[in-house]
Amino acid sequence: MEQKNICKKCRNHLEALSEKLPLSEKELDILQTPRKIIQFKIPLERDNGKRIVLDGYRVQYNNALGPTKGGIRFHQGVNLDEVKLLAFLMTLKCSLAGLPYGGAKGGVRVEVKDFSQKELETLSRGYIKGIYQDIGPQKDIPAPDVNTNHLVMDWMADEYSKLVGKYTPAVITGKSVEKDGSQGRLIATAFGGSIALRELAGEGLKVAIQGFGNVGSHLAQILSQWGHAIIAVSDVDGGVYDKKGLNIKEIISKQGLITEKKNISNRELLELECDVLAPCAVSHQITIENAERIKAKVILEMANAPTMPDADSILIEKGIKIIPDILANAGGVIVSYFEWLQNLKGEKWTEKEVLEKLEEKITEAVKKVVEISREKNCDLRTAANIAAVNRILEAEKKRGNL
Repeated sequence: MEQKNICKKCRNHLEALSEKLPLSEKELDILQTPRKIIQFKIPLERDNGKRIVLDGYRVQYNNALGPTKGGIRFHQGVNLDEVKLLAFLMTLKCSLAGLPYGGAKGGVRVEVKDFSQKELETLSRGYIKGIYQDIGPQKDIPAPDVNTNHLVMDWMADEYSKLVGKYTPAVITGKSVEKDGSQGRLIATAFGGSIALRELAGEGLKVAIQGFGNVGSHLAQILSQWGHAIIAVSDVDGGVYDKKGLNIKEIISKQGLITEKKNISNRELLELECDVLAPCAVSHQITIENAERIKAKVILEMANAPTMPDADSILIEKGIKIIPDILANAGGVIVSYFEWLQNLKGEKWTEKEVLEKLEEKITEAVKKVVEISREKNCDLRTAANIAAVNRILEAEKKRGNL
């Protein structure tokens, strides 16, 4: 592939492994180069009659382990470099979780907070019109991500079915239960992260959560029910903090953080003294600028790539345990896999079945990461990346690429 297609940020991740996992140039080339990059335009008419054209992206990073899998985000910060990195991380995440998937990611560069439901539906269907020939149940299976949800997935699955001429629920995961989505999908990411935290950090913890969307709010609910004290939560406009612990049930019953009086900024929340810091919002929140001021004992990476690579060494030197994103937030893609299986087999699993299977998968992944961490004398992120990369390279060897 052309040199310009190389994911430079992905190479940085891989180079960080070099001491514990030396890679040949051929192996590095396979791992740092996306298999397929799709860029397209989405024309959209706003409710006021104004016509706009948006940039859409889909990166199918690696399919050595199976069809590619990954979310679609609608966000003003979407760009090709970001989508490449997120697709790479999805490749590692699916591999680490032992799923028969490669990794992908997609997105549209757009500010959707002022979009009506009609405009959001037009955008969702327009996205699928741009990529429907490149996706499919055995090719590439999208899912929700930032600013997309089960309703968006329902529209996308419906549009794909219209375009190919047959009902195809297995093309998209994260759909509503009424539209052949899976029980347990809404809480899957938070539940998986909670299991990982339980296995790696113990009980009775003081937790600060940045981001109070689907993942952050459910994480707060689950951990508070399990006896942990949630001392701070935030959304894009700031957050609420109480060192004695917040009443999460009450906050959620009052429309989340919308009606709460904010007393802490997102920056301040990241630097709170706590047992666990859980970034659940967007990427690159912990940087070389603020890493020295992080006081948490454990960072539970519920967002994708919330820690910049150059901040990792500072945190590790401070003795902070990082539960990496490809392990901490793998619950979403694991239950997406369960949804895909149910759709292909025409089955319906109960929430209890789904969460039991999810707990088993996360526990297996944690065990694998801990074993490698001890064997290689390395941090959990390095161990998780080694496990994921080794499985991908083994598959590449079997298909004759190495």
